[in-house]
Amino acid sequence: MKKILALVCFLLLALAGCATQPTGNKDTTSNANQPAETKSMAMPSEADIIAKEKGTWDAAKKKDWDAYGNMMANDFVEILDSGLQDKATAMASIKDFELSDVTYADWKMIPVDKDAAILLYSFTVKANYKGQPIPTGPYHGAAVWVNRNGQWQSAFYQETMTAKEPMPMPPTPAATKPAASPAKPGETGADPIANEKMVWDLFRNRNYDGFAALLAPEFMEVEETGVYDKAASVKGVQTFDATKSELSDWKSVKLDDHAALVTYTVTTKGAPVEKAYHATVWGDRSGKWLGLFHQGTPAAKPK
Repeated sequence: MKKILALVCFLLLALAGCATQPTGNKDTTSNANQPAETKSMAMPSEADIIAKEKGTWDAAKKKDWDAYGNMMANDFVEILDSGLQDKATAMASIKDFELSDVTYADWKMIPVDKDAAILLYSFTVKANYKGQPIPTGPYHGAAVWVNRNGQWQSAFYQETMTAKEPMPMPPTPAATKPAASPAKPGETGADPIANEKMVWDLFRNRNYDGFAALLAPEFMEVEETGVYDKAASVKGVQTFDATKSELSDWKSVKLDDHAALVTYTVTTKGAPVEKAYHATVWGDRSGKWLGLFHQGTPAAKPK
């Protein structure tokens, strides 16, 4: 992995009169004439983040475990259909993964701030796990890349296999009719677990306008049924009864000073998907913490 150029001292910055490069998808050519200290503070382009994500797959294919581990932050977590894994568990399990080929599509980056980015994509694989072939997919993948001490590393990865057949949309139950006077949602903050619980309280109270107010305009959701923008996500949550769901296994990771990740398990007895693993990235947008991304992965069926 290439490291970001080191910052020069404050005095040199002052003498040069340089401004910090704003966050955005600027390619390396457009930054070519910028001072070194400015380039070092800019977010990598979408192409750069894609290359880093592909690098993790290349290292796994080559079984270069040192390179693979160096790409992962120490607090790295991932969600598969088997559940949540920390870095040590993920490093142990990936060694039983025999990757022959991977094909990518539908890349999309959601900038979080200058030190973090969310990358969404779809892929198919030819691979074995512990000697047994795994389904080729397609899968929806998501990764969060963060700048840790000048090195961009993967802090989170989640994959969800696309449903082979679209799940029939359940009829909207009477319980989802809007409440007469929905309560105003509370204020979100830097605690992603508290924020996520607030969202579920809004679901249970059928306050979908309140839910929408807690999502950034660029919000994206990934489920086995597809990838959804903010409007589609707000519409979709109105088709289920959240009062039947139980939430557990809460965990959080601070991505940087302006972003955090929450992971948890949702159990809904009698539903088409009774157990699923969920994750949400929350980000500070001009002093208000908003949801930027959410993904759900159905738990694997017991064998």
